[in-house]
Amino acid sequence: MRKEYLSTPIASIYFGGGTPSQLTVSEVASIFDAIHSNYKVNEGIEVTFEANPDDLTLQYLKDIKSIGVNRLSIGIQSFRADDLKSMNRAHSVKQAFDCLSFAEEAGFSQISIDLIYGIQRLSNEEWVNQLDIAKQLPINHLSCYSLTVEPKTPLAKAIELGKMAAISDDKSADHFEILQGWALENGFEHYEISNLARDGGIAQHNSAYWKGANYLGIGPSAHSFNGTSRNINVPNNTKYIRAIESRNPEIEIEEISTDIRFNEIVLTGLRTKWGVQKEALIRLGKKYVQHFQKQSLVFRDRKMMIETEASFILDTSAWLNADRIAGKLFI
Repeated sequence: MRKEYLSTPIASIYFGGGTPSQLTVSEVASIFDAIHSNYKVNEGIEVTFEANPDDLTLQYLKDIKSIGVNRLSIGIQSFRADDLKSMNRAHSVKQAFDCLSFAEEAGFSQISIDLIYGIQRLSNEEWVNQLDIAKQLPINHLSCYSLTVEPKTPLAKAIELGKMAAISDDKSADHFEILQGWALENGFEHYEISNLARDGGIAQHNSAYWKGANYLGIGPSAHSFNGTSRNINVPNNTKYIRAIESRNPEIEIEEISTDIRFNEIVLTGLRTKWGVQKEALIRLGKKYVQHFQKQSLVFRDRKMMIETEASFILDTSAWLNADRIAGKLFI
């Protein structure tokens, strides 16, 4: 129904948001069939599959690899049982290690794992130990996120009742700086604030988002982007299914003004090693080039931002303040 939304060949596919590892292999295969029947798909593209450790068996991994999945993103979160319990995770530490062994045995060479820092009971030394464990595993990508407390979650309730200490910004900042130093010493390229890669493992799909590529999102709540507007699917499973069955997708269209697009380019660009591309600003218009040049001067003078021939790159020492700096540059 929406195949005309993208006109270019498909350059990457990402199964994620929700838990695609709940799907059977035949269900995954049916989605691949639909993609290939509606689009030209480039050869050898990155096809990422998000998964929880407790869903992954050796046979399941072999099967999804055989139908085209070639990259895994696994929600490990921690190699400490106490942390997994406090975050209400369903898997055990053993399952975390087992699924990575299964992935390697199934022939996956592109594997990413998520780790959480800023956990109140996680000391600096224990955080380094988490990273050192990851380094020894058959992975080529790390996504590291600061623990955040979402409303109406067991974690939020535990903090409210005083059963757990509140999240400390200082601890998160310490852990992030430790992560930066560890990456330099251990062969991981810290290419985006929350993402690190080794051996050429930079995520192509996620990088496309940060660089402003067009994309089509399928499923409840999924977003799509075509350069000028953002489409948002109805965020309700039942309504989404009914809309598809009636062949009338329920979609909210958000028109993106040039000012908003400028702000998005600044926000995402400053989070990456590639920075804000001058060409992207030029395409928006002279007004935006001049605004960025003027507003960023203070940060360039302080050596917090570096100007190259093609881009403006935030120095890694300023990454802790990336969002604040981006806000100062917004129009």
